Amino acid sequence: MSYSNVKSEQPSPSAPIPPAHLLKFLIPSIIGVLLFLVPFQVGDSINIGMGMMADGLQALLGSALPAIAMFVLCLSVVVTLYVKLARPAWAKDGHFKDMFDVGAIWVAMRILGAIFVIMTFFQVGPEFVTASYTGGVMLNDLAPVLLTFFFFAALLLPFLVEFGFMEFIGTMVRKPFRVIFNLPGRSAIDATASWMGSGTVGVLITAQQYEQGYYNGREASVIATNFSVASIAFSLLVTNFVEINHLFVQFYFTVVVSGLVAAVIVSRIPPLSRKSNAYYEPVGCQLSEERTDNVGLFRYSLLQATRRAAGAPGPKELARLALLNVIDIFLTLLPLVFAIGTVALILAEFTPLFTWLSYPMVPVLELLRIPEAQAAAPATLVGFADMFLPAVLATNIESELTRFVIACLSMTQLVYMSEIGALLLKSKIPIKFWELAVVFLLRTAITLPIIAFMAHTFFF
Repeated sequence: MSYSNVKSEQPSPSAPIPPAHLLKFLIPSIIGVLLFLVPFQVGDSINIGMGMMADGLQALLGSALPAIAMFVLCLSVVVTLYVKLARPAWAKDGHFKDMFDVGAIWVAMRILGAIFVIMTFFQVGPEFVTASYTGGVMLNDLAPVLLTFFFFAALLLPFLVEFGFMEFIGTMVRKPFRVIFNLPGRSAIDATASWMGSGTVGVLITAQQYEQGYYNGREASVIATNFSVASIAFSLLVTNFVEINHLFVQFYFTVVVSGLVAAVIVSRIPPLSRKSNAYYEPVGCQLSEERTDNVGLFRYSLLQATRRAAGAPGPKELARLALLNVIDIFLTLLPLVFAIGTVALILAEFTPLFTWLSYPMVPVLELLRIPEAQAAAPATLVGFADMFLPAVLATNIESELTRFVIACLSMTQLVYMSEIGALLLKSKIPIKFWELAVVFLLRTAITLPIIAFMAHTFFF
């Protein structure tokens, strides 16, 4: 992904704040907060401004979205192969070279994604690819959401991150975040954007901040794998699906408590604790969170924010970067999501792999006094493939306590290969597939006992 590279200058504590700089900070930041961080009640559901726009576009395009997704994935393959074979001048360096002049594995993944989408759209080929619960889930359920969601996310994220809001909040809360999570304060925005909007939005923000030099490799890896929480809207969907919506407050409280405990622990143990503190090499370190003692925290935060806003890109540059981001996400990320997600769903639905892997979980669930442990065990691990699969498996379980535990666990595991995992592998954040798998298992091991304890002690 390509974003602006604006280096923050250290403001003088006594410097007056020009009104123009203050307005340039306040107006775009307020728009960004309203779009990404403020939940709205829409009928019986809760959503954010950007989500409402994405839903509106999805309703407008309707049944055309699967065809659009197929076109996008096929276009990705055509452009990638053209760049690799013809070596056009426009792709010899810069953004387009990064997008399309990729290694053999990434080319193969884009081709595989296009093959899967064509087979599913035209319903040709083996059933394990074209079935409604494998390729059909990716094409008809996930792809339309990602197309519309990522479109507006790429266009609108600059309001939240380019005009000083990250600097303001980051400076205000840097001490507690540094003490509790060993992270910069600005990472609070990533967490809030995830909780209110979507885990994918949180990862997009984190990837952007890493590429601009505001997080080092360890910090970006920790934030992306521990704060990319599923949104409140999706949490409501899950609780309704597993028929525990009457326990939503208890459910979300449990998710927040267990998730925060996991973030504190996982960030301090391998593999994340051993990640390099090096910054993204092309830009280096851009972050300065120190302040002098002779100025109040609020004023210093405001100074940092207005300096950032003053150096923000102009409308033409923002439009150019937004367009590049849309192209990047559509033509390089979506094929990867479709390929990985379809393979993961095939393994989950048509092979006993997750059942075999979950055998050790049966005695663990029995030790935690979880009813129907045999039936629940696969649901504890299948979330690595897709975030909604545990809820699907939980619908066949009679015990409300067990459904509650599975639903909470699926929200706290965070590393879902069909979305978050694919996005992380595509990004510049230095994290490998095996590290994602280890983080998933660590978060499962930490949050499952906490969830079971809270369920038994307080709610059932």
